[in-house]
Amino acid sequence: MGLLDDAEIKLEEQADEEVLRRSIKKPAFFAVLLDRYEDAFLRKAESIVHNREEAEDIVQEAFAKIYQYGGRFVTVEGASFKSWGYKILMNTAFTHYQKRKRQWQETAELDPELYEMLPDRESRQFEKEEMRDYLISVFSRMPEHFARILQFHFLDGLPQKEIAKREDISVGAVKTRIHRAKKEFKKVNKTILYDQSRA
Repeated sequence: MGLLDDAEIKLEEQADEEVLRRSIKKPAFFAVLLDRYEDAFLRKAESIVHNREEAEDIVQEAFAKIYQYGGRFVTVEGASFKSWGYKILMNTAFTHYQKRKRQWQETAELDPELYEMLPDRESRQFEKEEMRDYLISVFSRMPEHFARILQFHFLDGLPQKEIAKREDISVGAVKTRIHRAKKEFKKVNKTILYDQSRA
């Protein structure tokens, strides 16, 4: 076993704060922190944005920030690397969520067909603004490609040929994706309503 192997084993046994300190001089050591926290960070990010791909982007960005600002981290009473890292992750996730929400708010004009897809529209009697916020909430929990196709079709009012061009797929594939996106919309809507009923 070589010296590097010995160093790696010892590094695995070190506290997070020490690994971070050493990784500033030896970037390869940062992989130890990735191994320790990547899965937990991914679960936390996904619980906020409800989208696996976006959660992966958030975690990647959070780790980049952790490494970038690693030299500024100082261990003090009650502030560990773990709490500091989670704070960066949460800030990154909420920034992404708010940006996505703003994008929906800027384009969200209520299409009659989209409104019809809400099974509880009679009982809830949403005001227009409340309805928009609710739709944004549903969209934000859907897979990105479904949310995007609904935005193009219902909110932006694009013809299917234009959507096909933007997505680089056939018109037939657009129709199929819209159909599946509607099913996903209804499923997510039911989940939200169920969660609200239990709250």
